[in-house]
Amino acid sequence: MSLFELNNLVRSVLEQTLTEEYWLEAELSEARLASNGHMYVEFVQKDVMGSALVARARGTIWARTYNMLAPLFERTTGQRLRAGMKVRVLVTIVFHELYGYSLNVVNIDPAYTLGDIAARRREILSQLTKDGIAEDNRGLSLPRLLRRIAVVSSASAAGYGDFCDQLQHNDYGLAFTLRLFPAVMQGANVEESVLAALEAIMAEAEEWDCVVIIRGGGATSDLSDFDTYPLAAAVAQMPIPVIVGIGHERDETVLDYVAHTRVKTPTAAAALLIAHGAAELEAIEELRADISQHALLQLQKAKTRLTTTATVVPRAARLVCENQRHRLQQLLSRTPQAAQKHIITQQHRLHVCREMMTLASHMIVQKAAMHHNHLQQRLALLDPLLPLRRGYSITYAPDGSILRSADALLPGQTITTRLAKGTIKTQLIKLKVES
Repeated sequence: MSLFELNNLVRSVLEQTLTEEYWLEAELSEARLASNGHMYVEFVQKDVMGSALVARARGTIWARTYNMLAPLFERTTGQRLRAGMKVRVLVTIVFHELYGYSLNVVNIDPAYTLGDIAARRREILSQLTKDGIAEDNRGLSLPRLLRRIAVVSSASAAGYGDFCDQLQHNDYGLAFTLRLFPAVMQGANVEESVLAALEAIMAEAEEWDCVVIIRGGGATSDLSDFDTYPLAAAVAQMPIPVIVGIGHERDETVLDYVAHTRVKTPTAAAALLIAHGAAELEAIEELRADISQHALLQLQKAKTRLTTTATVVPRAARLVCENQRHRLQQLLSRTPQAAQKHIITQQHRLHVCREMMTLASHMIVQKAAMHHNHLQQRLALLDPLLPLRRGYSITYAPDGSILRSADALLPGQTITTRLAKGTIKTQLIKLKVES
């Protein structure tokens, strides 16, 4: 049997035994739309751990079928058929002698994929909640002045132009400082590009009041690129409020649940910023009116006090002058009498002082005289002649010094003896010194 014959036999068996259509649940590992309008896909099934493949099959959605199924699928799910998506499809089994086994897709159940998308979002939000960051950005407070806006968008997007134009030409004359952090907002590399823009903003977060992520136009199906955990975690952990406007009213992404504020479109984001600024302007105007009213009230009170003071001060001044004049007259009337009394008092004090000084001088003289007499008596007792009068004498050595011992005398020397009355000179002939 030739290979063709074997494959033909397999084809015949399959066509005879598997004639029905089968609903298949699988994951798309490949989804490629060819230029001829056909979409070529590959279905896979992984093990329970989600790591190893346990089954694989090629599939085809012919152009006519694709043109009927794709619009319904996109309207329902908001996404295009793409790799990584879980689908439920109605297939017929085909075997070709040359191309082998494949599946023809004849229908698709968007509700199944929609449920899987919602489940993925729930899984991402659950993980963010477990990590304790799901409410971080939502819990931040918008600054009272939202002027410095970091924008994450595509520079060529029409929505970005509308956003800037609406802010620049607002009806309140509000001034905004905008800076674009460019990012790819649809197609390939959305996640990496937006993450890079957010990291650049994070590096200078203190320079911005909020972040606005906007995506004008674009296919709704491209919103799936924003349903990733890394992107949601980055938005949730931004230290400044994040405003997201990347879809339409009925569209949702994970970012809508973790950002501070979600709006429908870029113009809605601009309207939010303008409304916030207008509310602050209104609050400032109310404060200005309150301050003006309070100032006018204070001025009126001051004028009233000034008028009252202008009336009272002259009267009070006259009363003070009259009181002082009366006191002066009283002082003038009392001055002669008081002066006479003061003079008498001082004269009495002077008389008392004179008597006290006289008595004190007498006492000082008497005390001095007594002290003088005492000194004279002591001086008399110290008179050197007093012992001589009592019979004592003083002997002087030849050199005139008082002689206290005979040891220093020599025979032939002359000594002098003084008595109470007169002196005696004696020449030594012989000396006898007694020990």
